[in-house]
Amino acid sequence: MWIIRRTPDLLAGLATLSDRLVDPNSTVNPEQQPSYAVNAQRAIKPEIAVIVGICTHLGCAPTFVPEMLPQEFDGDWKGGFFCPCHGSRFDMAGRVYKDMPAPRNLKVPPYHFIDDNTIEIGVDQMAEVA
Repeated sequence: MWIIRRTPDLLAGLATLSDRLVDPNSTVNPEQQPSYAVNAQRAIKPEIAVIVGICTHLGCAPTFVPEMLPQEFDGDWKGGFFCPCHGSRFDMAGRVYKDMPAPRNLKVPPYHFIDDNTIEIGVDQMAEVA
């Protein structure tokens, strides 16, 4: 499980990637995230990402590569996740790049914020409303 605080620069980088992604709006496979994470950041709060660290190709563990620097696997890297098993790449929201072995975005689990500093994973945000 990845819980990441994204900087303003990382968030700005997300907006530049839509044409390079399979599902930039996270609408193709709605089961990959709760309805409150169907957005470009795939999050309740844009600056906080909660992502399951299992590649959607064959279940390997992607490596977190947050630096917005050229990488040997992507000369225009904006930060994200790289799966060393078969080369799949995902952005800082867990959205998969086009032409990768992974068929879908990384999963976003149900979660909610108990307070500004505490996240409960596995319990849907709407559970507290009922």
